Amino acid sequence: QVQLVESGGGLVQPGGSLRLSCAASGSAFSTYAMHWYRQAPGKERDWVTTITNGGGTNYADSVKGRFTISRDNAKNTVYLQMNSLKPEDTAVYYCCGFRLGRNYWGQGTQVTVSS
Repeated sequence: QVQLVESGGGLVQPGGSLRLSCAASGSAFSTYAMHWYRQAPGKERDWVTTITNGGGTNYADSVKGRFTISRDNAKNTVYLQMNSLKPEDTAVYYCCGFRLGRNYWGQGTQVTVSS
């Protein structure tokens, strides 16, 4: 089992950048596929990006070319670098770990893109 804690959210102007972190505690972090999801007010939680335990990545079309997911297994941490942010990126961002058929969620971090 893994516990996840996100950080790095905040208020940023359009065109700006933020880097989110998701710190994991517990064992076997390197064996987890890790995802980022986001949920805007009044909307469903949407998948943003995935990094597999082998380092392969995939992105939603809405963030492709602007967001980059990475992981540091030595630090038990996954990152989301967000560039060229738009107001429509405003949401609570959630980290999710998947292993052996189970999802584990963090508590979320708020990202607000506004001038």
